[in-house]
Amino acid sequence: MVSAGEEYAGLPGGVAVSRLSVYDWPAADGVSGGTPHMHLTCSEAYVVTGGRGAVQTLTASGYQVTPLEPGTVAWFTPGTIHRLVNEDALRITVLMQNSGLPEAGDAVLTLPPRHLTDPETYAAATVVPADAPEAERERITRARRDLAVEGFLALRAAEGPEALAEFHRAAAALVGPRLAEWRERWRRGARAAAAATGEQLDRLATGDVGHLATAAVHAEQPSERGRFGMCGRLDVYPAGSGPGA
Repeated sequence: MVSAGEEYAGLPGGVAVSRLSVYDWPAADGVSGGTPHMHLTCSEAYVVTGGRGAVQTLTASGYQVTPLEPGTVAWFTPGTIHRLVNEDALRITVLMQNSGLPEAGDAVLTLPPRHLTDPETYAAATVVPADAPEAERERITRARRDLAVEGFLALRAAEGPEALAEFHRAAAALVGPRLAEWRERWRRGARAAAAATGEQLDRLATGDVGHLATAAVHAEQPSERGRFGMCGRLDVYPAGSGPGA
């Protein structure tokens, strides 16, 4: 919660924002694009700013393809496996729920089951060393993308709901050790943002306009440019998750 005298100062609603240039690397199925993955607690939105492509999604309701072009705003809820497809220089502004929680591990790649057995095995297939030369980071990123595409295609082809349900269970087990940290990020970010609005409504109801006198303007440049992300090269902005973050 936001304590008395402390104003939430993060991005609106406790979101995180990044700019994404989707990979143009072709995968084994001939499709160019990013790494299929799923978020467990965060909704994600795409604001398409350039190029053309699509997002392939897989949920318990089935497989779907949503075209992406400039002006498209597309979003999906936790549990949606998604794979960005780059057809022509696709560029997106990405909005993520919960104040940088996805960067804290709220994403599990659709690796084949042999890589999902425990956190150490999963990390061995997914971690990109920050201090490695760029060519090596690109090689590792592309290799994990290809593994995730392998698992994604298998999930798409599976008959019945059990394969997808088993992936859900494996993903939940992998992130279990991080839940306490996630809860703290949520408390200081999205929850604090919602609590601040409630407190402001309470103040206004009593004629107290004091919070309006503390208005402030914030601006940021990317804290990192061109990071190898799951779906493409990222320009990353500070999460702005609020007091104490």
